[in-house]
Amino acid sequence: MLARPRIGPFELPNNLFVAPMAGVTDRPFRQLCRRLGAGHAVSEMVTSRKDLWNSLKTSRRANHEGEPGPIAVQIAGTDAAMMAEAAAYNVDRGAQIIDINMGCPAKKVCNKWAGSALMQDEALALQIIEAVVAACAPQGVPVTLKMRTGWCAAEKNALSIARAAESAGVALVTVHGRTREQGYSGLAEYDTVAAVKAALQIPVVANGDIDSPHKARQVLAYTGADAVMVGRAAQGRPWIFAEIAHYLSSGETLPAPRVHDARAWLIEHLHDHYSLYGELTGMRSARKHIGWAVQGLPGGDAFRRAMNQLESCEAQVEALNQWFGSLAEQHERLPYLPLAETAANDDNDPTEEATTRRLLA
Repeated sequence: MLARPRIGPFELPNNLFVAPMAGVTDRPFRQLCRRLGAGHAVSEMVTSRKDLWNSLKTSRRANHEGEPGPIAVQIAGTDAAMMAEAAAYNVDRGAQIIDINMGCPAKKVCNKWAGSALMQDEALALQIIEAVVAACAPQGVPVTLKMRTGWCAAEKNALSIARAAESAGVALVTVHGRTREQGYSGLAEYDTVAAVKAALQIPVVANGDIDSPHKARQVLAYTGADAVMVGRAAQGRPWIFAEIAHYLSSGETLPAPRVHDARAWLIEHLHDHYSLYGELTGMRSARKHIGWAVQGLPGGDAFRRAMNQLESCEAQVEALNQWFGSLAEQHERLPYLPLAETAANDDNDPTEEATTRRLLA
């Protein structure tokens, strides 16, 4: 049975969250994931720098047109007053939940002492938390916190920060089971998540390496967490939320989606993506989503390389439509290759590294 956790006054549809991922979890992607089973989605992080609020990038990240509530906006920064002002600014523009980023490991973020770098300075971290909570409280807007287990293996302080955050009025805490030092390498550990859950009364969300329905159930059982947050595993496979929900409710594993259904979802996503970004930027930024969608499918690598040479949104949609149409003639459902075979294909592709850089640019 799926739990229905609460964030302040909001009871969520289920306990399956979409992780905030820079350059990924924009409004079209959040809406797609919600449509396919996610109960909650947090925006990609928005800067607390006032001089950037009117930039095109920030305005796109803060776009919530037609998005079902509660609308959760993640903010990042290093100054308590600026973070409080950013929280109030986003609340005025429709945010119903404010999430504080203390989990991003990116160097360009951490070098400015934002994201997970804040975990090195607990006093500053708490100042930011208290300031943001104080800014949101008059509007009845709950504040959540996303963090890592600590800066490095020798400095795992997630528990102490989580306790302080709860005392300061934070409504929910998410813990990614890695240190900043790990980035996304190695394996996530869940002992820290379990310790945080055992110590807090507010909901706790487990994040890190949750890439299948079975893993989601295992992590929930091991940590006692109220919810799980899925990030990279949803890239190209947003239906993972429906798969997890079905498995948690029934104990049964859903078959892979029908090829025709996957094609319809992806094409709908592309059109929504283009409408947000425009023709040129939309075409380029859609490449990574298309690349993720065909990864692991027969002929997916070759299609991705050919698709990356296309220079219009119309051409992308037509190519995707034809490719999935051909796939549907041979397979009713998505025929994912075994992981070993997929990895071998990637290893044999001399353009893989350069292509990946393009896809993630």
